[in-house]
Amino acid sequence: MNFTFSEDQLLFQESVRDFLCNEVTATAIRALWSSDSGRSDALWRQLAELGLTGMTVPEAHGGLGMSALDFVLLAQECGYVALPEPLVHTALVAVPLLQDIGGDLAAQWLPKIAAGEARVIVGLEQNLLVEDAHVADLLLLQRDEKLYALDPALAVLRDNESVDPSRKLFAVEFDASQAMLASDDGALIDRSLDRGALGCAAQSLGLAQRMIDLTVAYTADRQQFGKAIGSFQAVKHHMANIAVRLEYAKAPVYRSAYALSLNQAGAAENVSHAKLAACDAAALAAKNSIQAHGAMGYTWEVDLHIYMKKAWALAGSYGDRAFHKKRVAQALFADGAMLGAAGTFQN
Repeated sequence: MNFTFSEDQLLFQESVRDFLCNEVTATAIRALWSSDSGRSDALWRQLAELGLTGMTVPEAHGGLGMSALDFVLLAQECGYVALPEPLVHTALVAVPLLQDIGGDLAAQWLPKIAAGEARVIVGLEQNLLVEDAHVADLLLLQRDEKLYALDPALAVLRDNESVDPSRKLFAVEFDASQAMLASDDGALIDRSLDRGALGCAAQSLGLAQRMIDLTVAYTADRQQFGKAIGSFQAVKHHMANIAVRLEYAKAPVYRSAYALSLNQAGAAENVSHAKLAACDAAALAAKNSIQAHGAMGYTWEVDLHIYMKKAWALAGSYGDRAFHKKRVAQALFADGAMLGAAGTFQN
């Protein structure tokens, strides 16, 4: 299968990367940690002006009408800068779920999302806690196999700390009788879980690359025995091992974005494969980068920990390692599973 992106997609990725690297610096992220919400309304407006909040919103509702395959490269760049804003969640989870629900709910909220006037947050039971519930204009919450649409003012939020200071996690309690039943179709919940897992996988690719870049820069400057430690073979091997793992993780992530965009059979196991591969690459990047920094990368003062902690947090979001390994195993050992070269090239 050809995983090559078009020239337009790559140019858009480059322009978004330049914007994010200029606006979402480590200094800016640290400043948000001490703010009340941990989020920036000004940055959200800028993202909307670039058309990013409305990328996957249909054109009929004021968006660009693009798919997960169009957005996956941008999600990767969001990971590269450890973007705190729920842009990936919006484009890959909230917007497609509203489209699946349809009706008045979609007609009311999709134009607002495209214009940057609203944040719609989805809370799935798989995640236990709801990220960014405190800044939501609308909550879409799962209870058993049902989805409820709720005004956040009617919910009780209990703050929970995360290993990543940029993540704002809340236990959300609400009375279902005060909420609107948005859907009782469990398939919508399953698709939302897959899209969220894809977003985590794509961001993990970006995080792994950022940790490589930070560590290469550090080891080029750090001197021992009169030489930059980056010239030592052991350090080079650490970085090379990450680069290999990262490169092999990209194809499964792009494959899963393709499968989700076309709603292909087997998309769920494609997503699980992608999340496992990408999160493993990010975990190795964190481990080896800490070692190359002499453990000081874990400290509050060094920027590496911003990206490392986000990678750790994403690994357990939208299904942990055990959940996704189980789904892959079920696909591999299912009766009639298409394995080997014949199955690969048939798909």
